[in-house]
Amino acid sequence: MPDLAEIEAACKDCTKCPLAATRTQVVFGRGDPGADLVFVGEAPGAEEDAQGFPFVGRSGKLLDRLVLEEIGLERDGFFVMNTLMCRPPNNRDPLPEELAACRPWFDAKLDALDPKVIVTLGNFASKALLGTTTGITKLRGQTYEWRDGIALVPTFHPAAVLRGNADAMASMRADLVRAKHVLQAR
Repeated sequence: MPDLAEIEAACKDCTKCPLAATRTQVVFGRGDPGADLVFVGEAPGAEEDAQGFPFVGRSGKLLDRLVLEEIGLERDGFFVMNTLMCRPPNNRDPLPEELAACRPWFDAKLDALDPKVIVTLGNFASKALLGTTTGITKLRGQTYEWRDGIALVPTFHPAAVLRGNADAMASMRADLVRAKHVLQAR
């Protein structure tokens, strides 16, 4: 099985979907390749596309702060990635064919990372990984057994929390504490 660096090198020139023509660069992921905890978002935004790293804007700063406060980890203690590695135009939701094209890269990254816990950030990532149409407000607050014995903890996307919803902030904090407990138990 290839390691994370080999996978990253191989996907840098990916042209499996039309997003390759509109991206600035592939946004692979960032963090500790040996971490037991992985966060998965939807797709890169404009800042991520420009810088080449996921969650570098306001949402990323909030995520980093909450993970430090609730789990006790800094960014170099976990890994963060998205369901897609290329930015959809105008930050629209990824299309099914884009997800399908990126899925082999996504699966290869997760195989190489071999996490114990995945925290999905937001509606889209949670639905995509759990293969459901149920929304994040009903999915969150629970732990799901995902493939290969990986625990999956859905929570709100930091961008939703930034829109000023105090309930979403409290829920996200609770979900991160849940992830911490699951991580400690594995």
